[in-house]
Amino acid sequence: MGSLPVPGAEKAMNSLAEYIRYHLSEYSYIIITADRHPMRHCSFKSEGGDWPIHCVADSTGAAIWPPIMDILLDNPNKVKILHKGKDASSEEYSIFKNGVATEQILQVLETENIEQIDICGLAGDVCVAETIRDGIALKLPQEINVLTDYTSSNDGGKTLKSIISKNQLSCAR
Repeated sequence: MGSLPVPGAEKAMNSLAEYIRYHLSEYSYIIITADRHPMRHCSFKSEGGDWPIHCVADSTGAAIWPPIMDILLDNPNKVKILHKGKDASSEEYSIFKNGVATEQILQVLETENIEQIDICGLAGDVCVAETIRDGIALKLPQEINVLTDYTSSNDGGKTLKSIISKNQLSCAR
């Protein structure tokens, strides 16, 4: 339930679905992260937070974008879906704020010998930005590459461009 629109999200997610379809064989693993909030989450305006109700667990608003999910369902051995924001009293913009998810990500990175992490999604100025910042803070040995064509932001991409520039991250379109 709920809505938290991000300008350009539909185009970015449809483009990402096509990207995954044509490049899946180049990836050893794909980790999808998604908000999965309880009905009364601290981030909601109705609970004193900054955001409208969004990504409520078990609602269509918390679903993985259907064209992306269709591809993932055809390749279950290469996919892990991790959720964040499940605790009503805690905000987790970054997937790395969730300790269990962080351990699972680190395990995949190690067991799959992954050298580069491609990051993209919604919203570039909030969740994607915080995940990148936390990934950098963890001092991950993997190169972080931001897929900007598959990331939409509320601020037109300013925050993401700043993070990419400041940290000299690779950026693929």
